[in-house]
Amino acid sequence: MAAKKTILTKDKIVLMYMNYVLDHSEKPKSVYHFAKINDFTEADFYTFFGTIESIEKEIFKMFLEKTVELLNKNKEYEMYDMKSKMLSFYFTFFEILTANRSYVMLVLKEHNIQLKKLMQLSKLRNSFKNYLIEIISDEFRTQQEKLQNFQEKAFQETSWIQLLLTLKFWLDDSSPAFEKTDIYIEKSVKATFELMNITPLDSLIDFGKFIFKEKIYNK
Repeated sequence: MAAKKTILTKDKIVLMYMNYVLDHSEKPKSVYHFAKINDFTEADFYTFFGTIESIEKEIFKMFLEKTVELLNKNKEYEMYDMKSKMLSFYFTFFEILTANRSYVMLVLKEHNIQLKKLMQLSKLRNSFKNYLIEIISDEFRTQQEKLQNFQEKAFQETSWIQLLLTLKFWLDDSSPAFEKTDIYIEKSVKATFELMNITPLDSLIDFGKFIFKEKIYNK
């Protein structure tokens, strides 16, 4: 009796792709080659993805989706204020990245390109912006409108830049358990929210001292 063929799913293709990249230190040359070595057909592949590049984009989006899924499993998370939700997001997201650090390092750090220009992060960017819309509280929106014309797009763009800067710091971090990234996250998120509340000075000075020490003094 012939063995039953394993049902192919999007998640399984992603796992196969990540394993291929880690084993070969490069992405597959073609869909045909990738499908052949993993014992499925090109037609199977196109059921889930249109190109090899689309898998790359999907992976970082899936990291974010897993982050949000884990956050929502915490019953207390819904009661958090915006700052606490953002901190929880960052710590959870970078735990997931750390669990996949070899892959992330290979596909991002080995390319000497600015992170914001990497198309691999385009779906992550869109999903992150959608997440930000979900956590903006009515209280925060009202508070900001009293101070200035609150623009959600501006908040999304500055938060996206902050995420990229944190990602860059994490890629360069060689501290045990990436403890310096944890400090970076705490200080940067605190500074960001205090800046939006027009009380930034102490946190910005503290954050600036940390960055100066890590990026300049320790060189």
